[in-house]
Amino acid sequence: MNTAAPALPPTTRALTWCLHLLILGLLALAAARALTAGRPHAGVIVAVAAACGLVYAAGPLLPRVRSSRPAAAWWLGAVGAVWLVLLALSPDAVWVAFPLYFLQLHLLPRRAGLASVAATAAAASTGFAAHQHAFSPAMAIGPALGAAVAVAVVWGYQALYRESEHRRRLIDELTATRADLATAQHTAGVLAERERLAREIHDTLAQGLSSIQLLLRAAERALPRTPENAARYVDQARQAAVDNLAEARRFVAALTPPALEGTTLAGALERLCATTSARHRLTARFHLTGDPVPLATAHEVALLRIAQSALANTTRHAEATTAEVTLSYLGDHIALDVVDDGRGFDPARLPTPDPEAGGFGLAAMRARAHALGGTLTVESAPGHGTALAARIPLTPPAETEPTKPADSERTDSEPTELADSEPTEPKARP
Repeated sequence: MNTAAPALPPTTRALTWCLHLLILGLLALAAARALTAGRPHAGVIVAVAAACGLVYAAGPLLPRVRSSRPAAAWWLGAVGAVWLVLLALSPDAVWVAFPLYFLQLHLLPRRAGLASVAATAAAASTGFAAHQHAFSPAMAIGPALGAAVAVAVVWGYQALYRESEHRRRLIDELTATRADLATAQHTAGVLAERERLAREIHDTLAQGLSSIQLLLRAAERALPRTPENAARYVDQARQAAVDNLAEARRFVAALTPPALEGTTLAGALERLCATTSARHRLTARFHLTGDPVPLATAHEVALLRIAQSALANTTRHAEATTAEVTLSYLGDHIALDVVDDGRGFDPARLPTPDPEAGGFGLAAMRARAHALGGTLTVESAPGHGTALAARIPLTPPAETEPTKPADSERTDSEPTELADSEPTEPKARP
């Protein structure tokens, strides 16, 4: 019987039933031998054995005995008292001492259990010797040996049970930790994916729509004086819409950026400069320095996006006439510089990003560079233009190395931008 835990494990439940059967069987044996042997007071012995069995059986049935250690100790004392009466009447009661050892060691604290076992062994030896009217060492060795075996078995079982419970708790903690880790990783993945999607939507769909708005506004201003220019602007807006639609489809299908298909990063940047020059009042020139080396797709996409966003900022906010885009291969690093001759700004007084007003472009560029272990610096002053420099190592750190992007990256439709302020009118091609 286990008073500490009402719900017993299967092994403990089996041992408990074995102990119950053993005690009741030994009491029945003592009563049967008293009847068959024709001992004096046989009826009294049977009655006391039955009383001992009833007192013992009451323990497992009483909830208080099963849930309270003091109540269990009182019940155990009552069982022991009835057993002592039976031992005084019949020498066969000495065998009941062995299962009593297990009860005492299991229900009482360690010191109290040892003292009870020693007292029970002494009572068993004394009672048996009194019935035999003689004393021999064997009468003391038998109960003592049984007590030693009981102590070894119970303490060994308790040690194994504690170790098993410790391992169970460790397994539960490990399971809970793995569940928490999986939840944390899922949350981190969701946040990272949300941030990535926000950057890509800002750099693709939002900028494409903004480009269409610029071109249609220019077409509106060209009417009715120069309908040929208006038609050209509308055609460019239509092409921008086609490019943006293709970009959106690739974005959904997780394909490579259209401008990087079948070309190099340098070719994509050169095409970007040409497209920007054709659609806006800005002359964008591309320069390549160093010996080109193959780049990972993540590097190409990041640099392409940074160039798009920088040129978009120039066309919409800088009022610049020229912009120089330089791609430099510097051994173990690759650099992208975008310099314009616009009106400049104070980097320390940038507006706070806002869903309505925009202003997320610079943060997105810096996040792209940092994701690959690189840096992004911006130098500008009012009236002195702007210089943006991105430096990315060719081999990013292991803990920050990103996977290959699974979304489309736009370049040939329109560059990206930092905010959504009033645009300038696109340049009319001659």
